[in-house]
Amino acid sequence: MPEGDAVYRTAKRLRQALDGRRLTRSDFRVPRYATADLRGRTVLTTLSRGKHLLTRVEGGLTVHTHLRMEGSWRLGPAGRPAPRGDVVRLILANIQWQAVGTRLGMVDLVPTDREERVVGHLGPDLLGPDWDPALAVRNLLRAPQRSIGEALLDQRDLAGIGTIWRAETLYAARMSPWRPVGSIPPDELEALVAVAHRLMDASKDAPLPVTTGDPRPGRSLLVYGRARRPCRRCGGPISGGEMGPQPAERLIYWCPACQRD
Repeated sequence: MPEGDAVYRTAKRLRQALDGRRLTRSDFRVPRYATADLRGRTVLTTLSRGKHLLTRVEGGLTVHTHLRMEGSWRLGPAGRPAPRGDVVRLILANIQWQAVGTRLGMVDLVPTDREERVVGHLGPDLLGPDWDPALAVRNLLRAPQRSIGEALLDQRDLAGIGTIWRAETLYAARMSPWRPVGSIPPDELEALVAVAHRLMDASKDAPLPVTTGDPRPGRSLLVYGRARRPCRRCGGPISGGEMGPQPAERLIYWCPACQRD
């Protein structure tokens, strides 16, 4: 699933193609909004909120989309045929550019002044202007019995972290993903969310997540996807597995030697 930095980059690309331009095509291919027509309205902006996208248009309306596991927004010249074989959910176009939303997990059309209906449940956005680390820590502590690895994926606590940034953050902080949140001193939680923010912010304008300083394939990440390979710190083998309740287990990678409970 695309994480907060990838969604941030998607919002940036959509702004470059759509902002300030009048829509000449609006094609909602979801039953609930099949008759919705935004043609003639000017796109004001597109914002990211965690893993959600909010495209605001003239007249007080917002198009809310979520990529989920397989979704994407593809940009190209106006009039280009939609990609074959893809499940197109939404097309927004102007006289120059066309944005095609394929396999989108969520598509909603809501009044702009009621965007909280679709994103109000989210915790503070790691890449948002309203990033509030103190609130993120308080949110994490609401369920002290949870493991920190599970808590970091709860978008109600802080928005934007997925399996990649969870693994990279915990490794950089030398913290075991299995450690109960309630056993972590507040200053360590504050340091942890600061690490998450620093790592994601540093990668938000890069093509792919980079935490090692080396963007080459296979060398860009500290721990994610490196099961059975040597730890970059101690040389011991990296562990890989799944964590979380069934059937929603998610991949986790960690160094048992460096990330102790």
